[in-house]
Amino acid sequence: MPQHLIVGAGWIGSELARQLVARGDSVTVATRSGTALPGTSVRVLDASDPVAFALAAERMDTIFLCTNPPYADWARRWPPVFAAAIAAASVSKAGLVSMGNLYPYGSPTGPMTEHTPETTTESKGAIRRAGWQRMLEAHRHGEIRAVEVRASDYFGAGVTGTAHLGQAFFGAVLASKTARVVGLPAEVHSWSYLPDIAATLIEAAGYTGEWGRIWHVPSHARSRTEIAAQLNTHYGSHGSVAGYPDWMLRSLGVASPMMREVWKSSYQFRVPYLIDAAETERELGVAATGWNEALITAADSYRR
Repeated sequence: MPQHLIVGAGWIGSELARQLVARGDSVTVATRSGTALPGTSVRVLDASDPVAFALAAERMDTIFLCTNPPYADWARRWPPVFAAAIAAASVSKAGLVSMGNLYPYGSPTGPMTEHTPETTTESKGAIRRAGWQRMLEAHRHGEIRAVEVRASDYFGAGVTGTAHLGQAFFGAVLASKTARVVGLPAEVHSWSYLPDIAATLIEAAGYTGEWGRIWHVPSHARSRTEIAAQLNTHYGSHGSVAGYPDWMLRSLGVASPMMREVWKSSYQFRVPYLIDAAETERELGVAATGWNEALITAADSYRR
């Protein structure tokens, strides 16, 4: 029976655990707080501790690195986590599958593929780029086997918190109110469905070809204006979407480190922001869940 260590139990880690358990695999979920998920073993872990990480990874076939510190803590917390994950993968010989994002590419000039140059000048993108480069270097030196799966902004049933396409957006539109969003609502943006992200992580872990590469999650592209219109048509609501004024985001960032980081990466919502996952679809056999099914499943979860 395959054995997996999932580090992090947020929305992605939880969905990944659910799919792996459904396959009959053995899953251990490691978090600082000892989060318990159905069908999994629990491990309390400070992911920046290389010794504890290595012990947690013993006898594992795969390490899924799905943790995600708060934006304002990335500079302090990500580098030791990357170092500990590499050390654990080196000692345990488990494959290291890192859950990443599109930040390293910076502001795009077209659809982003797995081979798009990583030209970001934004701090969070630079941190994630440096972490992947450390993993890739260790892979190339034969110390570990590593891949990174990258998704655009995620959405899915019941998602709460700061997701751009989450409870606040759906709740406002379905209540015939105005959903306030970052950036320009009419710009097209790629959205990655949580089950598709987990499916891509699983297939990347089982890939028998060459590792040391990036995989993109198959996703759909819609503007938030289009999404609101589709929800209104389906549910008979009359919601709308409006962007926060730039001055408001900048002002909030003065007092809030979190909002300051949101402002710094808001360029993603001021231009077409599109992910190309043709290689994933061809090589891993993963396809995006149909848009209508994914959107209505998510929307219905908020109506309940």
